[in-house]
Amino acid sequence: MPLTDPLVFTGSPVCIVGNINRDVKLANVPGSAALLEDGETSVAEVTETVGGGGANSACMAACLGAKVHFAGKTGADELGGQLAGAMEKLGVKMHLARDTACRTGTSVALNFRNGHRHFLSCLPNNETLRFEDIDLTALSGCAHLLRADVWFSQSMLEGGNQRLLAEARRRGLATSLDINFDPLWSTGAREEIARRKQLLGATLEWVDLAHGNVRELCEFTGSADLDTALRHLAESGVKEVVVHMGQEGSGYYTEGQLIREPAQMADRIVNSTGTGDLLSMCMILLHRRNDFSIQEKLSLSNAVVREFIEGRRAMIGVIG
Repeated sequence: MPLTDPLVFTGSPVCIVGNINRDVKLANVPGSAALLEDGETSVAEVTETVGGGGANSACMAACLGAKVHFAGKTGADELGGQLAGAMEKLGVKMHLARDTACRTGTSVALNFRNGHRHFLSCLPNNETLRFEDIDLTALSGCAHLLRADVWFSQSMLEGGNQRLLAEARRRGLATSLDINFDPLWSTGAREEIARRKQLLGATLEWVDLAHGNVRELCEFTGSADLDTALRHLAESGVKEVVVHMGQEGSGYYTEGQLIREPAQMADRIVNSTGTGDLLSMCMILLHRRNDFSIQEKLSLSNAVVREFIEGRRAMIGVIG
């Protein structure tokens, strides 16, 4: 059986709790000062897809052949229904709170020619997510919980994440926490940034797998280098860490050792966003596969990421 055969990723269902919104993606944007002036800039392509780290991860898991439950929150509006429908078409079982008091959000993703990205976001549904909004029946029958997009809801930061992870552990699920980029790290007050890091740090004792890129892990732990960041996470209770290393590949930290696997370089770039989510999703779906070594799991995950970057794997739900 080829390593990239979808049967590799089937098994017990995974539950994902995180953001769901619309992504409007602009490709090949010239990163010039003209973007800050009156005028108009032509781009190569504009696409409208399902967005949010959690929703994207759920779509990816379903496209890999896994059984997936997704829990989150939308507005009680047409866009929320469109997003749910797009995910259901891919096979994701949806557990949504639909709130009449808020709108479903949108992110505009600018993908620049130089490889950099910038997001403009308005996400009221995700920002107001509370533990009480989460349908806990989504956990039933699942082997693993991924809590994605941990920074967006203040209510979830202030106890909700901890309650969710503890409940998953109580039910016998393995737990994952995606330590992604906090939007406040760029613009927030130092005291508030430190407080938010402390709040998320209080959840780490309930985390089996942490996920993040080198910059995110170092920033979150206040570390000057990756080795220090990984030791800090382990001392805080995290059992293992999936490390997104970009062009250097991927890594897996366990029992004090970082196992590395080189990237499989793409021949062309069709998809430049979502690669970290996909790497983590692959490793989550392989988490309880004892017939693969960690090195083999990383190699397989890197191969899937390459196929996605090259456009050989459709992984994200399209609206409309």
